[in-house]
Amino acid sequence: MDNFDKLKTYLEEKRFLIEKTLEELFPKERSYGERVISASYYSLSAGGKRLRPILCLMGYELGDKKSEEILPFACGIECIHTYSLIHDDLPCMDNDDLRRGKPSCHKAFDEATAILAGDGLQALAYEWFTHPEVVKKINPKVLLKAINYIAKASGLQGMVGGQMADLLSEGKKGNLKLLRWIHEHKTVALIEASLVSGAILAGIPAKTLKILSRFGKKFGLLFQITDDLLDLIGDEKQMGKPAKSDLKKGKLTYPSLFGLEKTKRLAEKTTQEAIDSLAPLGEKGELLEILTHYLLQRIS
Repeated sequence: MDNFDKLKTYLEEKRFLIEKTLEELFPKERSYGERVISASYYSLSAGGKRLRPILCLMGYELGDKKSEEILPFACGIECIHTYSLIHDDLPCMDNDDLRRGKPSCHKAFDEATAILAGDGLQALAYEWFTHPEVVKKINPKVLLKAINYIAKASGLQGMVGGQMADLLSEGKKGNLKLLRWIHEHKTVALIEASLVSGAILAGIPAKTLKILSRFGKKFGLLFQITDDLLDLIGDEKQMGKPAKSDLKKGKLTYPSLFGLEKTKRLAEKTTQEAIDSLAPLGEKGELLEILTHYLLQRIS
């Protein structure tokens, strides 16, 4: 079994645990709130890589901990990610009809329900961050630090701010400084925080947290660069959405600034920078290194 096979087995095992936990924890109440609960679960259960909660579990395991202990916390991160996708797809934002090969939440239900579903998932995330099973295992001060880290990365100073800048830049001539700012906030911040928050929960020393933060930023950037490339060269069935949608909307992307070949070289350079940043971790960084190589393979 080669490294990629080992990684795929690991990712599938963690994905199974996350899917199982999402199903077990999700509210079962129906009655008058049934429609918005159904809409929220429709989007949350639509599949996806579950990359962000898996990164959280990986960060926790770096402290020689059992990742099952923080599954509700990791699933809370997936709630935040899913709420952002629901809102991004809305007609007033990116106006996308498909997400993961299925009708977007506002198409499957309606726009108002989709907004409320996103709102509900954001609140549910914090309910799960403070789930009794997590509170039993994690020191309250440590838990608050991890929650604060996620909140900053997903809010006005992170993902939300990045989405605003992304919308404002549509159809306009951009530059590298603006492009970096958008992606560092809209995409990179939550990816980096997913990994680091897991490590915070495990009580990993501040020096190591800084290493993981540097890696997380490079890894998140690589994710965005490859995502930009896939919009141009990816398979619609695998992506679950129309190809060249960023191009049609006039989105500011790496290929729109640098072209295809230069963007591919940038992806390779960013891969190496991410891997180099893991050097101080030694063998403990091996799985993250393999994951980084695996991410680059998306465009090969």
